[in-house]
Amino acid sequence: MKIGLISDTHDRVPAIIKLLEEFQARGVEMVLHAGDYCSPFALQPFLDNSAPMVGVFGRNDGDREGLRATAAQALACELFEAPHSTQIGEHKILLVHDLADVTERSMQSHTLVVHGHAHKQEMKTRGDTLILSPGEGCGWVHGAPGAAIVDLDTKHVEFVKLDGAEWKH
Repeated sequence: MKIGLISDTHDRVPAIIKLLEEFQARGVEMVLHAGDYCSPFALQPFLDNSAPMVGVFGRNDGDREGLRATAAQALACELFEAPHSTQIGEHKILLVHDLADVTERSMQSHTLVVHGHAHKQEMKTRGDTLILSPGEGCGWVHGAPGAAIVDLDTKHVEFVKLDGAEWKH
């Protein structure tokens, strides 16, 4: 199963829409968001996309009740406090905004750890645990919106970057 990973979208709706289109074109069946949507309207592309989405709150998500209410409008869109542990098939996944908020032991008890906050795309392993940051979905800090796709069965990771001139600021 392919899942899309996204984080730090910071209200940049056109980038969110384009990244979700990239996910759909690549056969993503579910999206995990590692926080910092910012405003409730930033969830609308996820609702319009109709792909199942699980997310956690980040440090810049001020209107959590508004975000929860918006997410509740969809059948398969859920938001949780971080860190959040979820199971997809046989894979135990930890979703967190800031990796500093989880212990080493907690990370090691999961197949996959997805985090945001750093705004950088990165992948590392600790034992059998794959630790991924999809980068920044907004592109405000490093110049281009990004995300990641992971095949849970093979652990193959593909980083996605929107590189058109319209994304440069």
